[in-house]
Amino acid sequence: MTEQTESCDIKEKSCCCAGSAPEAKVDLKSHWDKAYESSDLNKLGWYEEIPEPSLRLLEKCKLDKEAAILNIGAGTSHFIDELIAQDYRRIIVNDISSVALERLKNRLDPVNLQRLEWICDDLTNPSELTKLEPVDLWHDRAVLHFFQDIKEQDTYFALLKSLVKTGGFAILAEFSLEAADKCSGLPVFRYSDEMLSEKLGNDFNLIESFKFTYQMPTGDDREYVYTLFKRLHP
Repeated sequence: MTEQTESCDIKEKSCCCAGSAPEAKVDLKSHWDKAYESSDLNKLGWYEEIPEPSLRLLEKCKLDKEAAILNIGAGTSHFIDELIAQDYRRIIVNDISSVALERLKNRLDPVNLQRLEWICDDLTNPSELTKLEPVDLWHDRAVLHFFQDIKEQDTYFALLKSLVKTGGFAILAEFSLEAADKCSGLPVFRYSDEMLSEKLGNDFNLIESFKFTYQMPTGDDREYVYTLFKRLHP
């Protein structure tokens, strides 16, 4: 295991465009498998020991302990540990990287694995995810912003809308317009809360949004926008 930190790169920022110039198509599964194979988990550029902003928004949802919570692009997130600690019993863990999911399984206490459902699937070309029953919460930290292509974004939001039940919630935490335009060597599409609201449409109401400066293990800062939406209509 190497000592390098998988980081978010700081490049020149655009002042008038949320995305970066188009680049060659990347095999995201191979990219993320390699990232999780080659790095210490606590040195990853998105590592959070305590996911405080997500927990703050989770509390506002006031979910039942039997609520279905889908963490998409979970990687090895400690948000899963917090859900277990709060005694949520229907936790669905998704990532495109089977390596990430195996490392998360190995990190967690085996006694807790039985309450988790594991789905290795691609959000831009989903198969297993489309078979899920509706969920009470969709949680995304630092996933959507990697989808540069409009078709990929449309597929993502179509899946979200198909899975979040009426009265359910979506937490979306992405690079803000002030953020770097690359992360983990990949271009990112940066968002504002208004842009996310537009993508979700009138069926979702923005409950809360705030800017958050995340400090990487290297000490560098990354600017996020955190949003909580509630679904009002089917």
